[in-house]
Amino acid sequence: MPFAPVAPLAQGDRVAVVAPSGPFDRESFDQGLALVAQRYVPVFTDRLYQKHRYLAGTDEARLAELQAAVDDESVRAVFTARGGYGAMRLLPALRLAGRPPRPLVGFSDVTALHAVAQLAGWRSLHGPNLTHLATQPRDVVERLFALLEGRAVPPLAGTTALIPGTAEGPLVGGNLSVFTRLLGTPFLPPRQGALLFLEDVGERPYRLDRMWTHLRLAGALDGLIGLVLGDFNNCEEPGGDYSCLEVLTALAKEIGLPCAAGFPVGHGAVNHPLPLGARVRLNATAARRDFVEPLVEGGTA
Repeated sequence: MPFAPVAPLAQGDRVAVVAPSGPFDRESFDQGLALVAQRYVPVFTDRLYQKHRYLAGTDEARLAELQAAVDDESVRAVFTARGGYGAMRLLPALRLAGRPPRPLVGFSDVTALHAVAQLAGWRSLHGPNLTHLATQPRDVVERLFALLEGRAVPPLAGTTALIPGTAEGPLVGGNLSVFTRLLGTPFLPPRQGALLFLEDVGERPYRLDRMWTHLRLAGALDGLIGLVLGDFNNCEEPGGDYSCLEVLTALAKEIGLPCAAGFPVGHGAVNHPLPLGARVRLNATAARRDFVEPLVEGGTA
């Protein structure tokens, strides 16, 4: 499936802020919002601050907010407040078909929304939620704006070549835990000829093995041409005589596709944004990923 580029943003554009998942810390949200407001005009209502148990409001309220954002053609991008849990509860009723593609920005639980964006043929932006943006170094923030506005960004380097080789195709994926929860649903993104990006946080190695093996046994890894592994933060076995990377290496060898790890993307201190749905070139031998297509129409890869 071809993934359509989104329109580039310009300074002063209207951007929606939504909370499709869990409630958020107000101080870190306000700090992230201030960074976005330096360049764009964020729009949202007080409904954003609602709480319903472990969710940022009821399903009906969160869905209405998100649907209104994608229906409003004056909105040029959609930023998410936080991850947590709850986005996948909105998938059956969310409607993206027929709406003009626009950048959806977020990560973690927002992986579920990226999946349906790719199903609708959109490119989207795996990047910091607003509560996470406030903690990021300046080069991450600048890379985020550059991708949204179609300006060139340097290649992203990983640290470790697990399976050497090269591959080029659209990038899909996100958080491993959330991605596996889409198995058996109609919401997994198309994967034929794609590279799969995965990251996670707080999952011990045997849990990573269990989720990865679940994907493999379900056929969800069939048709892929490469694997890109981001930050697996706080995923070591306490007192273990093996590392998380050793386990991931063994799992990657079972698949046998070009695979590089250690890309600074995910729940760590540095969470570089990367376009999903856009074509990338993975040089796993050099642990380097280049953008072949930009996120936005007419942008520079």
